[in-house]
This record gives sequence, C-alpha cells and structure tokens, in this order.
Amino acid sequence: MFNPINPVPFPPIIVVFGVILDLVIGDPERLPHPVRWIGRLIGLLENLLRRPAPTPKKERLAGVTLGVITVSATYGAALLALYFAYSLSTPLYFLVSTYLVWSCLSIKSLRTEAREVAGLVTGGTLNEARSRLSRIVGRDTGGLTEEGVLRATVETVSENTSDGIVAPLFYLALGGPALMLAYKAVNTLDSMVGYKNERYIDFGRFSARLDDFANYLPARITALLMVCASFILGYNWIKSFKVLIRDGRAHPSPNAGFPEAAVAGALSIRLGGGADYGGVFQPKPFIGEGDGAAITVKDVDSSVRIMGVSSLIMVFLTFVFRVIAIFLL
Repeated sequence: MFNPINPVPFPPIIVVFGVILDLVIGDPERLPHPVRWIGRLIGLLENLLRRPAPTPKKERLAGVTLGVITVSATYGAALLALYFAYSLSTPLYFLVSTYLVWSCLSIKSLRTEAREVAGLVTGGTLNEARSRLSRIVGRDTGGLTEEGVLRATVETVSENTSDGIVAPLFYLALGGPALMLAYKAVNTLDSMVGYKNERYIDFGRFSARLDDFANYLPARITALLMVCASFILGYNWIKSFKVLIRDGRAHPSPNAGFPEAAVAGALSIRLGGGADYGGVFQPKPFIGEGDGAAITVKDVDSSVRIMGVSSLIMVFLTFVFRVIAIFLL
C-alpha cells in the first residue's frame, strides 16, 4: 500500500547530511542540478503549449497543463529514482536522497549573497552592489539608493528563508525528498511564469496561485520560527510577534509579508514600500514601525543571523518529525 508520508523508506539522518553539505559547500552549481532540469522542462513545455493562437482562456488552460505536468513529472521522476536506488543498494539510495535534499536547500547561498551585497555597499561600490542584488531579487535594482539596496536585501533574506529553506524542509518532513523536489518545481514555476505582466497574466496564473497555496503554511511557520530566533539571539522578539500579527497581511503576496513582518519587528525597521518591476512601479504598503533611522549593513547581518537560527530550528523539527514517523508508520 502506498504511503504518502513515507513512499520510499527515508532515514532521518539524511536530513542532517543534506543540511551539512549545504552549510559547508552551498548550492551544487557545478553538478547536475534537479532544479535546473525543472527549469528546462518548464521552458520546453511553455514553447510547446503556447504555439496555438492565444486567447485568455487558452492561455489559462495551457498554464494549468504546464503546472500539472511539471509538478507531476518532477514528483514521479524523483520517486522512481529513489525507488530504483533503494532497490539496487542502500549506499546508492543514501547518496541519491542526500543529494536531492542538498540541492533543494539554499542556506549558505542566501547567506553568502546577502553578505556579498552588504560588503559591496560597505566598500562604496554601489553599482556593483545593485548588480549583485539583481541575482536574488525580482525587482529592478539599477536605480536603488544605498538604503534601497539594503532594504531589498533584508526583504529577500526574509522571504527566501521561507521559500528556500523552511518550505523545502516542511515538504521533506511530510513526504520525503520526492515531495521536497515537487515543491521546488512549484517554486520554479512561479519564478519563471508567475508574473502579472502582459505575457504571463493568464498563462502564469495557475503557477502563481499554486505557489501561494504551497507556501501558505510554510510562510507562517517561518514567521513564528523567526520570532523564536529573535528571542534566542536577543532581538526584540515581543515586537517581532506584534508586528507579525499586525502587518503580516500587509503585502500583495498572501505569504511574503509574514516573514518580513517578523524581521521588521525584531530589528525595529520598516520594510516594504513600492518598487519597480520591469520598469513599472508597483506600490506596496510598509511593514514595521521603524523609528526613521536608515537600514544599515548591520540590519542585513542581523537578518542573516535570524535566518540561520530559524533554519536550524526547522532542521531540528524536520528530523524529529521523521523520527516520530518511523514509529507511527
């Protein structure tokens, strides 16, 4: 009988090894990368599905087809790879599982990118900082001020703590590496086609909403973990929780505002506000209640520390959940 929590036996120690590899080495960019394969599949399917003369209805239907095929194919391929590896040998299964977990996490890469941007700002090379920032945000960075660069960095650290760390671990806990990779397929769909511009407003609608659904619980879990991390690190955890409750929904995204609010409260800064996307200004409400002081490099470092502790708490919870699952299933 198929068990959705444990479709292929999944030793909890794999969580630990996958996280250690991510912390020590970072994203395995020079190795065959499952997320890059997912991106290529999305690009191929988009070209195939959008060939007929487009109408809004056809675009939406093609977008649904894209989402269903991409996520199903990713989950099925991962599950088959894990099953065959398990059938052949235990060491091979251990290696494949660990590699999938490692490739789906971004603790070190997020920390490195954020600190690189902050370092460039400190060194007075604002143009280089803007260019580096463009690697990790979707907004236009060319006209950002120094504080705008730092604010965007804090915001992306906050949001990506959920998208790049907590959410993958959440789905790893629920369904093992295959479900973890399926989540990354959802996330990649949103990052490639989930835009509200002329090209993707209809075609990408399903992918955007699927991503909103997949991140609903992880974003809120992330925010609560950040409150706990703020307490551990000595930041203002009470204010973090208050701003989370008050401003968590003050964002166009149904999910991104929650981790941003938790960090804004912990550091007594104000995030949000409008930004340019593809040359078009998109207004956003402010989050937090900063006292008027500019966001500094120190705030970027603090957001990275909150991200790190939140991630470690989630790793521990994932490991414990999987241990408990062994005895219950």
